[in-house]
Amino acid sequence: MNWDELYQTGVTPWEKGAPAPPLIEWLRKHGPLEGEVLVPGCGYGHDVRAIAAASPKSTVVGIDISATALKEALTYSSVGREVFQSASIFALPQSLQNRFDWVFEHTCFCAIQPDRRHDYLKMAVSALKPEGKLLAIFFLNPWDPEDEIPEGGGPPFGVTKEEIDNLFNPHFDLVDELEPKTAFPGREGREIVRLMRKKRVGVSEC
Repeated sequence: MNWDELYQTGVTPWEKGAPAPPLIEWLRKHGPLEGEVLVPGCGYGHDVRAIAAASPKSTVVGIDISATALKEALTYSSVGREVFQSASIFALPQSLQNRFDWVFEHTCFCAIQPDRRHDYLKMAVSALKPEGKLLAIFFLNPWDPEDEIPEGGGPPFGVTKEEIDNLFNPHFDLVDELEPKTAFPGREGREIVRLMRKKRVGVSEC
């Protein structure tokens, strides 16, 4: 999929003009993400700026492969120590490996082809320090898979809790899980937030 072409043509149904409501809900309840934070597939950077604004001492790095998206992200006023960088989640630069205290996930995992989810896992494991944390908003599919996804309903590929367990549990410990009370229109009751901590043992098996 040519993400930059989609941004250039304005075919960006995932672009809501604001940070994810479950992220704001989490930050208000649990406080800032402290340290260095990676936001893969950051798009226009709304989530990046929300994390940076709540965490003035943290460095928040948003990465995307779309030059158009990153150019737009840079048009917004800086709110903290946020940085935007061109990078692919499937070929994470060495400078971004074993560096982060947090990875924040929102719509990237459920936007890539499902057969590349193991590659996403490799990225998350390689980016995090030992016992670093992955805070993720996963998109679930409660409707019939044969039905058309409602407009604004979410990214193209949902995931089940069982699939999340099977993929992430060998490399992450589940710390917390919640069903957010807030959501973008069309996503109510279709998202789950999970906080996971990278395991010290077995991460090289990714």
